[in-house]
Amino acid sequence: MLNAARQLQPQLIQLRRQIHRWPELAFEENRTAALVSHTLHDLGIPHETGVARTGVIAWLGNGNGPTLALRADMDALPIDEQNDVPYVSQRPGIMHACGHDAHTTMLLGAASLLKQCEDDLCGRVMLIFQPSEERINEEGFSGAKLMVKEGVIDEVDAIIGVHVEPRLPVGSIALRPGAMMAAADRFRMEILGRSAHGAYAYLGIDAIVLAAQVINAVQTLISRRVPAIEAGVVTFGQIQGGTAENILCDRVVLTGTVRSFKPEIRDLLERELEEVAAIARQMGGDYRYTYLRGNPSVVNDGRLTGFVSRIGGQLLGADRVLEAPMTTGGEDFAWFSTQKPGTFVRVGVRDPDWQADRSLHTPTFDLHEDALAIGAALLAESALRWLHEYRLGAWEDHKGGPSHES
Repeated sequence: MLNAARQLQPQLIQLRRQIHRWPELAFEENRTAALVSHTLHDLGIPHETGVARTGVIAWLGNGNGPTLALRADMDALPIDEQNDVPYVSQRPGIMHACGHDAHTTMLLGAASLLKQCEDDLCGRVMLIFQPSEERINEEGFSGAKLMVKEGVIDEVDAIIGVHVEPRLPVGSIALRPGAMMAAADRFRMEILGRSAHGAYAYLGIDAIVLAAQVINAVQTLISRRVPAIEAGVVTFGQIQGGTAENILCDRVVLTGTVRSFKPEIRDLLERELEEVAAIARQMGGDYRYTYLRGNPSVVNDGRLTGFVSRIGGQLLGADRVLEAPMTTGGEDFAWFSTQKPGTFVRVGVRDPDWQADRSLHTPTFDLHEDALAIGAALLAESALRWLHEYRLGAWEDHKGGPSHES
């Protein structure tokens, strides 16, 4: 399959660069979705557009067996690209700085490979081209969450997703059974005091002083309220308050993020943050507190992860299959993997000759395009082999829901 994918490399590069030149933000991926639809049409693959607003889903194989889903995201970021390359973004202030252009291309490459062997599929493959991984809209939906709500994966038995990783050299992949990425939540605190002239501060209640007490107290949550063997991060990202240097501030707004891996730690931090905000009330002021849950933690199914690791070793060599670290970054693939057995694979894209920083979510992010064929081959080979092994009964115990064994 890898040799076949490398034969597609010129077309994959052309597709990726076309998507890269014309990036689109979350739930605005109309041009990208049209390109996906056009490519699938040319391949003779039935598909549906307008799913979860701007998403595309497609099908290969037949319904006389299990269904494996392969997922790629399509949206870009509000970043002004600084790369000097022929395929630089043509939309100022918008850039594919997280590699979703590559993910979409890899899945289209897998579609082409699977189409060539469609008669050998022992079941069905669903291709999911998902919008809005990077943003949760005003209704509280990311693309994956909305697709789950619309029933896209109701009949799916398992799901595989890929993500580029610039810290890994091209030609390698990384996987991890169990918890891999953190739940990502947001909070907002309004600390309320009473205004007064700065010369007569005793007549007011200084919201800035109250906020300072809250901020300092939050720093002890992880060290004193979360067990030392567990992981969590609370970050204040914004503080706004005050109108003039000689007026006692009556309102401070604090916003931040919370990262955690276990549901019980997530619940604990949500409760404890409000307890800390209540310090303002104990000091004569008041508070308002809002906690907004985002994506859950990405927890990879142990058996599926082991299976894809085996396939990766056969394609690339066992020494090119690495263990992915746990990371407190968030990813809305979690909405799929909380519903069905899933695994999320890191695909190395680092060019050994790079001198500049190519980190994700930066203006200089880029990738070695040899990774496109590797990602396409890994997805296609995994789908082909998984359906075959499922038919033989190796995956019967997965029916009915995920088992996150490691």
